[in-house]
Amino acid sequence: MAGTFIGRARLAGLGVLLAAGILPQAQSAWSAQPDPIRLAPNVEAQSALEQRITELGRGFNGIVGIAVRDVESGWTTSWNGRRYFPQQSVSKFWVAITALQAADQGRLDLSQNATLTRADLTLFHQPVAADIGPNGYTTSLDNFMFRALTTSDNTCNDMVLRHAGGPAAVRAMLERNHIEGIRFGPGERIMQSQIAGMQWQPAFSHGNAFYTARANVPADRRRAAFNHYVEDPVDGAMPEGIVDGLARLQRGELLSQRSTARLLSILAAVRTGPQRLRGGLAPGWQIAHKTGTGQVLGAEQAGYNDIGILTAPDGHHYAVAVMIGRTATPLPTRMALMQNVTRAVIAYHDATGFGGAARLR
Repeated sequence: MAGTFIGRARLAGLGVLLAAGILPQAQSAWSAQPDPIRLAPNVEAQSALEQRITELGRGFNGIVGIAVRDVESGWTTSWNGRRYFPQQSVSKFWVAITALQAADQGRLDLSQNATLTRADLTLFHQPVAADIGPNGYTTSLDNFMFRALTTSDNTCNDMVLRHAGGPAAVRAMLERNHIEGIRFGPGERIMQSQIAGMQWQPAFSHGNAFYTARANVPADRRRAAFNHYVEDPVDGAMPEGIVDGLARLQRGELLSQRSTARLLSILAAVRTGPQRLRGGLAPGWQIAHKTGTGQVLGAEQAGYNDIGILTAPDGHHYAVAVMIGRTATPLPTRMALMQNVTRAVIAYHDATGFGGAARLR
């Protein structure tokens, strides 16, 4: 059921401005915003947003979780906000925070170069594979992180994860920072193989080997593995846990000012999912986000997500998570759900008096 969840809410911090030194390709995507204006809670507007989120969640044909947090006030509303949903590539967000925290603490130099070879390939979406020549592909860890987030490249993400300390380091970061309701899986290779009812083999990284092997998995075994993943996802996350992490990032509570600005600028440059949350933006609004998309079995998909921070023209921020755990609905219907969540947040913002005189409908 929908409702209000305050959790670890804190009163406002200043909006984070971009620090110097951000890579050129990310600078223009996340422009500096004015400091947000804080007003007294508008109970009527909060109730209307709760009702709208409930309406959207209840009306969707599938298992969906939605959470919205006003970053400055901490007020939160959700639908299935305390249920675990598959993250898929949303988990790259936590890898980046882990790496940037390590950099802030002097344990990792993201400017150092690393070389990727064909032996490092993972599976599914890995456009970096085209850049690997006879001597491999060498670039900075920062650029691997940029590519992992903006293009959702699994192999680039694996490189960052490895240098940051692996899955155990991400779990330790979540625990150390008291970010609750977030699981981190065993890594892309093992997890995706398990979802398909298989054990990972290095040959799966090349060509169509993974798809061929998956097609030969007995139907009952694959269905059982798929269902188990959806019902108890090893990489599961609660929407309320996600918006807590997003809000704390925006408030500068997880990273240094420079690293916060760097991560927000990268998330603003994300190229995946342009018709998900981003598709509902009104003029003057901005988004920094990360998508996640899982495997399909028959007509069903396990994991179709978008999480992000919406920034109003006046500098006010909202953390949003829409996590579709399982659905067979057409892609336009899923994208429409996400766009409508964005529009509901904008309507709430306008109704509170932050953004104008518009009323929620």
